[in-house]
Amino acid sequence: MKIRSKRYKETAKQVDITKIYSLKEAISLLKKMSPLKFDASVDLHFKLNVDPKKSDQMVRGTVILPYGTGKKVRVAVFCRGEHEQFAREAQADYIGAEDLINKVANGFLDFDCAIATPDMMKELTRLGKILGPRGLMPSPKTGTVTNDITKAIQDVKKGKVEFRVDKQSGVHLSVGKISFEEDKLYENASQVISSLNESKPASVKGKFVESISITSTMNLGLKISI
Repeated sequence: MKIRSKRYKETAKQVDITKIYSLKEAISLLKKMSPLKFDASVDLHFKLNVDPKKSDQMVRGTVILPYGTGKKVRVAVFCRGEHEQFAREAQADYIGAEDLINKVANGFLDFDCAIATPDMMKELTRLGKILGPRGLMPSPKTGTVTNDITKAIQDVKKGKVEFRVDKQSGVHLSVGKISFEEDKLYENASQVISSLNESKPASVKGKFVESISITSTMNLGLKISI
């Protein structure tokens, strides 16, 4: 039998596992749960009615959280020439071309998002097996392959996050920190739910989102109404 901590047991008393909460109710309850010694992340978890093995049912997109993620996002930009100056002015954390590619190939992964200009993509293919599994490979679909380096960096710094269905037909992403005000968490979560619904593939018939839950780090998940 799994041993639960005293804090977990106290938190569990506040949750009705049979209830489906409204988004506002769930956020309010999360804020009241036993606090941790760090600023916990608040995450949304979706179960979708899709088959990820079918190319026409892949769900992938981006959304800008109105109040950001609550954490500093480190951005690496693969570019050369005048784009390097644009990247510096937009406060990218790491900037380079072949030098940055070689650095990543040798194990450097101290960044949360990668952006590239289109002319760099041919050379970036050698990093596919490194960046791909970590969800860091730049892609035109998510706006991370672009000549408008300034806007791409600004969007990421403001709170642009990517969502992508996994092999179990799930989507999981953070919508902020537990220290956020309830209204800010609600706005961020609502934006994610809306954007995900808009990404429904045309080939999917019937219900798209089967279930949604919200949780904070090391706490119980709460089922919320779709």
